[in-house]
Amino acid sequence: MSRPPLPPFDAQTAALKVRLAEDAWNSQNPAQVAQAYTPDSQWRNRTEFIRGRDEIISFLTRKWSTEHDYRLIKELWGFRHNRMAVRFAYEWRDGAGAWFRSYGNELWEFDADGLMQRRFASINDLPITVQDRLFDWPGGRRPDDHPGLSDLGL
Repeated sequence: MSRPPLPPFDAQTAALKVRLAEDAWNSQNPAQVAQAYTPDSQWRNRTEFIRGRDEIISFLTRKWSTEHDYRLIKELWGFRHNRMAVRFAYEWRDGAGAWFRSYGNELWEFDADGLMQRRFASINDLPITVQDRLFDWPGGRRPDDHPGLSDLGL
């Protein structure tokens, strides 16, 4: 199975890969998201260590059952060959209605078929008020005309 764009990346293909990942995560469809990773993909997400698509699906199912109104923006930070550094922020509310903006950085490594084989994420959560929200599209894919992280000063 191939998942273009494929490494080695250039500026255009790396930016496209990041946007495709953002779009997939904003779908909040764990099975769809998991298809972008190798069957034995290795993750570190905060303090959790996840291995393989089944664990990815379980993790994302659990995540999106508690993070309501999830909206994510990713931005390419750098790339080389088959690796990327990505920064991101997402907004969500918990079951009690409290809002958060979570900030993080990811390191990605891809196999020759364009599947992510390693993902390491460091994430911090900032409580925000509903008035502080910046990610205000209706849900799903971020509209092309919605500002990115740099445009928003994040």
